[in-house]
Amino acid sequence: MDKECLMAKTLEQERAAIAAEQNRLDARLKLLEDRERQNAIIVVEKAGLLKLEPKKLARIVDRIKTLGPDEAQKRLGA
Repeated sequence: MDKECLMAKTLEQERAAIAAEQNRLDARLKLLEDRERQNAIIVVEKAGLLKLEPKKLARIVDRIKTLGPDEAQKRLGA
């Protein structure tokens, strides 16, 4: 029975270690997503799009959403 108890404890420890690692990975992924978002905002800002009137920017973004990014890129010849 001691062997079963030790095995159960080891399995519980392994599960806890995996959960802790998953939490660390989730935190790293969140930081990466935040950096990617910041980089995207910088690109939009450098393109001068943040200087547009809000309505004009909204129309452009809505059109891109309607077409989809690939189709919008194709139509713009980018």
